[in-house]
Amino acid sequence: MNIPKTLICMTAAASAWLMTAPAVAQQAAWPTHAITLVVPFAAGGGGDTLARLVAEPLSRELGQSIIVENRPGAGGNIGTSIAARANPDGYTLAYGTNGTQATNHWLYKTPGYKPTDFEPISRFTVIAAALVVNGADDRFKSLAQLVDYAKSHPGELTCGSAGNGTSSHLACELLNQMAGLKVMHIPYKGGGAAMTDLMGGRISFLIDVMPNVSGQIAAGKLRALAVTTPQRVASNPDIPTMSEAGVKGYEFFAWDGLYAPKGTPAAVLDKLNAAVNKALQQHEVKKALESRGAIPAPTSRQSLAEFGAEEYTRLGKVVKTAGAAID
Repeated sequence: MNIPKTLICMTAAASAWLMTAPAVAQQAAWPTHAITLVVPFAAGGGGDTLARLVAEPLSRELGQSIIVENRPGAGGNIGTSIAARANPDGYTLAYGTNGTQATNHWLYKTPGYKPTDFEPISRFTVIAAALVVNGADDRFKSLAQLVDYAKSHPGELTCGSAGNGTSSHLACELLNQMAGLKVMHIPYKGGGAAMTDLMGGRISFLIDVMPNVSGQIAAGKLRALAVTTPQRVASNPDIPTMSEAGVKGYEFFAWDGLYAPKGTPAAVLDKLNAAVNKALQQHEVKKALESRGAIPAPTSRQSLAEFGAEEYTRLGKVVKTAGAAID
């Protein structure tokens, strides 16, 4: 029996449509169940807190639960590596930072993943840091006083950090470079230990993100001499910027955002981007973030890709100049 070629082509096309239709429908319906957000830091820390603040309104926008899964270790490399290998279906996402998406690739020989293993979705916030001293230390009531003292007493002052290669370490090194100082870096196993020693008078100062130090500033246990962003922060408008306080051009900030494994469908990524932007426009969300020194700064997918590439290069230069490395 001769079957017309037209009928054969129509049958083949129908078969192909039937095969692809479920996948297309699934993408259109996404999400149909809970989403896992891998946070590569310990529960209760600054990064975890910010991730959860955004996860809640994002869950409402998407109409599905977002389960935060903490996978800490190796400066964020362990959890980020796990997220990179997840199925790219939109149901496993990664909380990324300037550390996991930029700095770590200059610090570690084998972080276990590449920035290109992820699809950028949207930035969450730009996170201000502050240079803080012991609240009971009357020697330094301004950044100018600290810088003048450091110049006349090279090697005497100490700057603590959460560890070699961390943002707090690189912020100290950048201050040395830009102000022409010789401040000694003291690495700790975590920012909490550094803050404890600062309040105990065992180190001179610390440069750490506002979510970590704002509570102690409000309690008077720490005195902030300057913030590291180009503009003052809404939560503490009385604190000058580093440029205003005397170190012109100094700019160092942390940032975070949302990423998906490479290959996640574009329709899912677009839906996530729209949901993040809506979530971060909500008044209560903005207020909660700003109270912790985090400035809501959502982006388009393309803008985050471009920003991430710029930060990769910028932070790489700081790491190389500082000579920081982690085996």
